[in-house]
Amino acid sequence: MSIRITLNGVPPSLNRYLGKANGQAYRQAKAEWTDTVAWMARRQRRQHKPYDKATVRIKYYFPDRRRRDPDNYCGKLLLDGLREGGIIVDDSFSHIRLELSGDCDPREPRTEIEVEEER
Repeated sequence: MSIRITLNGVPPSLNRYLGKANGQAYRQAKAEWTDTVAWMARRQRRQHKPYDKATVRIKYYFPDRRRRDPDNYCGKLLLDGLREGGIIVDDSFSHIRLELSGDCDPREPRTEIEVEEER
């Protein structure tokens, strides 16, 4: 069984929040993205227990082909929402395998998350 969540837009790069001066902006962005994912996860969860082991695939569709580093889009703003929304038990290495990819869609920038239970 797998769960799919599609979000409008792409979370900001973690580079935007480097340095202490941006702490408040980071906390606000994290809360917004985490809350959105948690809300969507609760709607998708149906009636199963959180996955103890899962593969989480995150695909970002950026609005342009500008160069982006995967480590700046590590999923931090999204994984906590999956945990809070009851999809996964925890977002640590012992519970998830994370796969990231990116593409371009200027007409519909978005973030697609797929969570597949491992047995």
